[in-house]
This record gives sequence, C-alpha cells and structure tokens, in this order.
Amino acid sequence: MKISKRVEYGLRAMVLLAKNQGVLSIREISNIAKIPFEFLSKIFIDLEKAKIVKAKRGGNGGYFLAKPAKKISVADIVLALEEEVATSHCCGCPMAGGCSSKDVWKEVQESVEKTMGKKTLADLSK
Repeated sequence: MKISKRVEYGLRAMVLLAKNQGVLSIREISNIAKIPFEFLSKIFIDLEKAKIVKAKRGGNGGYFLAKPAKKISVADIVLALEEEVATSHCCGCPMAGGCSSKDVWKEVQESVEKTMGKKTLADLSK
C-alpha cells in the first residue's frame, strides 16, 4: 500500500494543528511542516468540506480543528483526502473471480481500515 503525498501532507498538517491547539494559517503550516503552500491550500479545502477543520477569517485567521483531536480518526482524514483506502485493486481485475489471493487482500484491507479507524489524531500528536 502506498500512501499518497496528499494524505501524508494532510496528516502532517493535522498533527501540527492538534499539537498547536489553536489557529494556524496555511502559510504557517506550510513553513513549519515544509509542505508546498498551493498543495496544502487544496488539502485544507477538502478537510474543511469534511468538517474536520474550520476556518477563521481575518487578520489572525487560519484553520483550527472542528472537534477534539481524540474524536478525529486517521480514517476520517484519509477518507477526506482520498476516495478510498485501497490496498489492492481487485475490483475490475479480470482474474478477481478465480483468484486465490483475493481473500488475503480483503483481509489486509479490513485490517488497514480497522487500524486507521482506531487511531486518532490525539494518538499521533503525543
């Protein structure tokens, strides 16, 4: 399984917000976490749509967590930034019907989803 830069950067930015426990601008997060500003701006649009972060407008504006870090799972963040958490691409594979490894990949997928659902932003921020 390969984690996209989008998810990697999104998680890094969210951990920074959780540790800060306040409002940070995208520019501040970009500078501190060494994430390209334009890319991070697009990530935060999706995080805000998913109601994981909220924006504060104005001179001291920026983003802050929409709910406590212990109530935001890694899965919440990943799914806000990616359509799915896929460990394999069996769907649409011409061999899927008779493939003997399909069950292994399904089990791996379920394990990844379970782990991401249990781990919270608070866990990552320790």
